[in-house]
Amino acid sequence: MPIENLAGRTIAGYALKERIGEGGTAEVYRAEHPVHGPCAFKVLRARLRSDPTAVQRFLREASYGKRVEHPGVVRTYDFGDAGDLHYLALEWATGRPLSEFAQQSGPVPPDVVARIVTQLAAALAAAHAAGIIHRDLKPENIMYDAATGTAKLLDFGIAQDADLAADERLTRTGFFVGTLQYVAPEALSGELVTSRADIYSLATITYYLLTGQHPFGGGTPRELFQQLLSEDPRPLGRAVPGRSFPAQLESAVMRGLERDAGKRPATVLEFAAQVSDASRDTKPERRGFLNSLLRR
Repeated sequence: MPIENLAGRTIAGYALKERIGEGGTAEVYRAEHPVHGPCAFKVLRARLRSDPTAVQRFLREASYGKRVEHPGVVRTYDFGDAGDLHYLALEWATGRPLSEFAQQSGPVPPDVVARIVTQLAAALAAAHAAGIIHRDLKPENIMYDAATGTAKLLDFGIAQDADLAADERLTRTGFFVGTLQYVAPEALSGELVTSRADIYSLATITYYLLTGQHPFGGGTPRELFQQLLSEDPRPLGRAVPGRSFPAQLESAVMRGLERDAGKRPATVLEFAAQVSDASRDTKPERRGFLNSLLRR
């Protein structure tokens, strides 16, 4: 079935200029609004409009996004129905997905990583304060503007309300939501998922930005699933042959990756502070490395 292109239409006051992307559940347009200016306008795909689960997830992203107001979170302007369309209007975030930046830049310097992590931690802390656990934190769900060094969090499509009763928040063992490379082990084993699951995901992003690698090297989803449940992650200093990190930085990252959620930092802000403090120790090391190159 061909995808319906809505560019050129005006929906709920948003003038859709061009389609800029699509995913499994929604199409995204660049739009203009007389009050909000440029926006990202998401429309649930036609084939999912009769799927209650897809509609519920789409509306959950909208409602949770509305609850979190923070400079590090892409703002949700509006959402609703227009005829048979379900739509979501979002702040237009400059830059590109953090995943694209990381793939093209290679391992990111620790001080830059620390700035990104600090911004994301502040955004997640605002979500946690609003009673929301993100559960799908990954580079693809982060917009990053390298020119300004600004990171913004988006996509609350599978977020969870921390105020729900514990039995409503439990998942069956072997079933999970999120992305396997970044999901916390407790989400796989049927344990109660708390805000510390987001700390694990943020630590995985930190590891990936620093090394260009993930903490586990499972070649298949099944293998990775088992590693997450039963093995310790590869130490940060062993991720890239010939590349080492200060002990304090490695300790901070690996503590965030503890399989036991109770051994991780208590909050995302505590984790970010440890990474930030440790990253300062890497600057003299980087200058020494550059000076050695100049002397050759």
